[in-house]
Formats: sequence, C-alpha cells, structure tokens
Amino acid sequence: MQAGTQSTLSYFRWAFIVTAIGLILGVVLGWQSTGTVGGTLTIFFICLVLAVLEISLSFDNAIVNANKLKEMTPEWQHRFLTWGIIIAVFGMRIVFPLLIVVVAANIGPIAALKLAAFQPERYSEIMYDAHLPIAAFGGTFLMMVALSYFFDHEKDIHWVSWLERRMARYATIRGIEIAVVLGLILIFSSFQKTESEAEVFLVAAIWGLLTFLLVEVLGGLLDASQEAMSTAAKGGLGAFLYLEVLDASFSFDGVIGAFALTHNLFIIAIGLGIGAMYVRSMTIMLVEKGTLTQYRFLEHGAFYAILILSVIMFAQSLFHIPEVVTGLGGAGLIGISLWSSIRWNRRTVAAETNAVR
Repeated sequence: MQAGTQSTLSYFRWAFIVTAIGLILGVVLGWQSTGTVGGTLTIFFICLVLAVLEISLSFDNAIVNANKLKEMTPEWQHRFLTWGIIIAVFGMRIVFPLLIVVVAANIGPIAALKLAAFQPERYSEIMYDAHLPIAAFGGTFLMMVALSYFFDHEKDIHWVSWLERRMARYATIRGIEIAVVLGLILIFSSFQKTESEAEVFLVAAIWGLLTFLLVEVLGGLLDASQEAMSTAAKGGLGAFLYLEVLDASFSFDGVIGAFALTHNLFIIAIGLGIGAMYVRSMTIMLVEKGTLTQYRFLEHGAFYAILILSVIMFAQSLFHIPEVVTGLGGAGLIGISLWSSIRWNRRTVAAETNAVR
C-alpha cells in the first residue's frame, strides 16, 4: 500500500514544487502590494482558492487529454506534456487575458499590461465586457467535443445506456451533432437581452463551431501527411493542435471566473498556473497507470461534465452562475462515474468467481 501511495504521489512532484514557488511569489506580491500581514494572507488564500478552482474545473480536461494522449506516440506525448504545459500556463493564463483586453479596448499589449498592473479595476471591467463572446465561443467548442464523443456509431461501452445507445444509433445521421449545436445556439441567442448581444453571441458561437471543424480537418490533414512521411510521427501534430485548442476552451471559464475573486492579473496567473500543473500531473498519471482502462465509465463522466460545462457557459450569457457550481458539478459527475466503474468491476469479478465455482 505504501509503495502504491508513493508511486501515485511521485506524479505530482513537479506540481508540488510549482505550488511552493507560486505561493512564495503570492506572499511576495501580497506584501509588496499591501504592506500588511492581513493583506498578504488574503492574497495567499486567493492563490490557493484559484488553484483549487482550476483543478475542479479542469479535472475532466485531464481525462480527455489522457484519452487523446494514449493514441499518440511517446515523442508527441512528451512534447505535449512539456511544450503544451508552457503554452497552457503562460499562453492561456497570462497572454490570453491580455489579448482579450488588447482586442476589446483596442490598445497595444504593453498598454494592456500596464492597465493590468496599475488599473486592475478597469482591466477587470474590460474582461467582463468580453464575457459574452467568450462564453459563446468556448461553449460551442466544448459542446462539439462532448457530442462528437457520444454521437459515435462505433462506441460500444455505454454508461447511461438508454441515452447513449440512442445517440450511438443516431450517429449514422451525417452531421447530427452539428445540427444539435446549431439548434441550441439559435435558442440561446434568441434569449439575449438585446439584438446587439444576440448578434455577438451568434457570431462568436459560429466561430467556435468553425474552429472545432477546422481543427478536426487540419488535424486529419497534418496527421495524414506525417503518416506519409514517417509512421513514427503518426498521430502527432494534429492531436497536439486539437489538445491545445481544447485546453484553451477549458481555460475560458477558469480565467473569467478568476476575476470574481481578484482583479490582479498576476495573482490570477499564479493561482491558475498552480492548478494547471496539477492537471498536467493527473494527465500523466491517467496515461501511465491506465486508469481509463481500469475504470470503464470514468471517460463517460468526463464528457458528460464537458457537456454540462458547455451548457453552463451558454447559460452564463444570460445570468451569472457561481464558479463553485460549475466546478462541483463536473467533479460530482466524474465521482459518480468512478463509483459506477468500481461497482461494475466488483460485479464482473463476482460473476467470474461464481462461474469458476
């Protein structure tokens, strides 16, 4: 038991190191910005809460990443877990919020950085104003990810059988998942408060749909060309690109939600960066320990969580939904799927034992 525990904890070694460094930086930032023990402890606590928020919102992301990574070559697995985490932490948790302000406020990157450092309240307002198109874009992309998993006629393992069997059967209808997503886009756009907001939602959602389709097409072309050049590179660049866009979509909710706790971009980067390292560690553990194979419904729970998250992102264009609801909802679904998997394993073992007797 001790060896097994040590083995599991070893996957989180770098996450623990980054946590220590991040929290030290949080203390330094807190002391420099407030000059008081109380203010420093507050920023320290916010960093911790943001890390937990990121982990809870992205646990399903780790499962989906692991599902894709197991099909990739070891070389491309390594590239995603090294280059990919740099892009995820630096690009999505620091550069992405800056780019939103650059585009929304029509200012330069340096001006956006100064705004984040010296006028955090104004910076936060611009981020909130950009929430509608982000929710529409990210929600559409994630919804396509989830529905493409369930609308698969080759899918033969079902968790919620009565629903998933029907979806697998209807998957033979070409483009059915696109039709479902477009229908939901039209419904949610019709409930927007103004015509202007409806148009913004509709355009951003269509871009989310096009991005998913372009990533699928481009990924297929890249992998096909690599397969022609070298079988060793098969399933590499296209899958890498897909995972990066997927991570970006998952990051939308966490980055926007973080501004409910603090307006400071640097505190957000520290907290979400810590959380992203734990997601990376969980991804490696799931791939190397074969957890998805051991627990047959765990993957289903993750994709249901993604589907629910996408609907919540759509709903957030109409009213505020606390981030704790999003995080706990996803974690709850994954927990139930894990429990169902354990029950299934026990029943299978019991049935095999009785058959031997």
